[in-house]
Amino acid sequence: QVQLVESGGGLVQAGGSLRLSCAASGRTFGSYHMGWFRQAPGKEREFVAAINLSGSRRDYVDSVKGRFTISRDNAKNTMYLQMNSLKPEDTAVYYCAASKVFGFPTGNTNGYWGQGTQVTVSS
Repeated sequence: QVQLVESGGGLVQAGGSLRLSCAASGRTFGSYHMGWFRQAPGKEREFVAAINLSGSRRDYVDSVKGRFTISRDNAKNTMYLQMNSLKPEDTAVYYCAASKVFGFPTGNTNGYWGQGTQVTVSS
């Protein structure tokens, strides 16, 4: 089992940047594929980015490609989401997730979830 805690959210102007972090408990972080999801008010939760165990594979939803970068540091039990060129439509609660299966990009949401961190982008 793994517990996840997100941080780094906040209020930023359009065009700005934020870096989200997801800290995992336990000594098995390196055995989980990781992902970021987001949910805007009144909308379904959507996949944002995923990274495999070693970091050699990274998938993104089309709307964030070229702007967001997912990464992980297995020695620090932490995953990151660097968000640049933020847009108002990026406003959402961002969640990190962990799974033994690399299935987040294809809609598999089974796994462990954090509580979320709010990102608000003003125009």
